[in-house]
Amino acid sequence: MKRRSFINQNSFGLAGALISPKIFEYSKIIDTSKIIQNTTPFVLSTWNVPESNQIAANALEKGVSALDAAVLGVAYEEKNLKNNSVGNGGAPDRDGNVTLDACVMDHNGNCGAVLAVENIMHVAALAQDVMEKTPHVILAGEGAKKFAIEQGFTPEDLLTESSKKAWKEWLKKGDYHPEINVENHDTIGMLCIDKQGNLSGACTTSGLAYKMYGRVGDSPIIGSGLYIDNNVGGAVATGLGEEVIKTVGSFLIVELMRQGRSPQEACEEAINRILEKHEGKPDFQVAYLATNKKGDIGAYSVVSGFSYTHNKNMINQNTNSNSVY
Repeated sequence: MKRRSFINQNSFGLAGALISPKIFEYSKIIDTSKIIQNTTPFVLSTWNVPESNQIAANALEKGVSALDAAVLGVAYEEKNLKNNSVGNGGAPDRDGNVTLDACVMDHNGNCGAVLAVENIMHVAALAQDVMEKTPHVILAGEGAKKFAIEQGFTPEDLLTESSKKAWKEWLKKGDYHPEINVENHDTIGMLCIDKQGNLSGACTTSGLAYKMYGRVGDSPIIGSGLYIDNNVGGAVATGLGEEVIKTVGSFLIVELMRQGRSPQEACEEAINRILEKHEGKPDFQVAYLATNKKGDIGAYSVVSGFSYTHNKNMINQNTNSNSVY
């Protein structure tokens, strides 16, 4: 993550077991006496990720900003070897390379993204560094990796033995199409509102399993995988990125909320925009998750199986979303 930091990692409990201390050493001091206590912070994330949610919620309770909390929360899944679609242990491309994508966006509309990064685990934190420490919004490939090393990130092999074994089994099939599991995620998207009432988000992924080398989906694309408007709300996407990009789905949802739609209505319309271009039941999954500034939630997917995790008042709840099929 960033070398400048804000709080001792040990105070986050669950974070300590799986997050590298070198990446998450915090020294920035927060004066909690100046925090405006007029908003109940909450965390909203795609899929069943209670540990990530709790880490972000604990951070918010201590006065951490929404963006820093989101980056800290998704870092748990980037480190989690049991998650084969994010970070370390993520499914490789068809050539056996693990390439990661991520983006972040804060309450002021600032954003950063990294695309097709190899050997760097915490790419959401890297995207935040791009936003805060460069004049750019996006860095890609070797350039992003070079910048990461300059910032103190440690390169490492992200292809685990279990992922390598699954990849080799896929190669035996001779069917060179990416694999899509409609009941499994390929992205962790997280939205946070902090005690000052500011909304920010992060999105991180290893992308579509066995994709072509160099393929990038929606997750690091601002407006597709993630979009924030602090006056309106925010949205994140998961699923087949090619379909999300075609309708700039997360931006669409936030704009629909600006026009008066509820988060649920906006998510349903965004899914319908995708489906109107397809005949019959599609063989892919796309799911959206959104919130407005009041804390109303919307979630909708093409195929059943999408769930999300919501933490409010330090209570964690996992919920299945509505779907078309």
